[in-house]
Amino acid sequence: QVQLVESGGGLVQTGSSLRLSCEVSGFPLNDYHIGWFRHVPGKEREGVSCISSRDGPTYYHDSVKGRFTISRDNARNAVTLQMNSLKPEDTAVYYCAADLRPMYSYCSRDDWQYTKWGQGTQVTVSS
Repeated sequence: QVQLVESGGGLVQTGSSLRLSCEVSGFPLNDYHIGWFRHVPGKEREGVSCISSRDGPTYYHDSVKGRFTISRDNARNAVTLQMNSLKPEDTAVYYCAADLRPMYSYCSRDDWQYTKWGQGTQVTVSS
């Protein structure tokens, strides 16, 4: 059974760090693209970062470049999103997702490409 489970969210102050984890099961992690997205009520879901299969390229939204780092731990079957220097505008529900029918060799920032989603984890950054 394909499953993605996020963890690591919480309430932190501006400038703090959080490490989100997406543990996957039911498919070989290294063979598929994984993305992190975030959603704020009233706004469209936004692609934050993604990591391509087999150590392919990564992507970061302009607003998180230099602050967030995505990485893959194949031994743990997990993808992590290290978030540093957090800002109030980073407040959102964060979701990880797997592209299980990849069209390209690189991951996409577009949510429609992703076929399996986790339940989300809340990140709140206070000012």
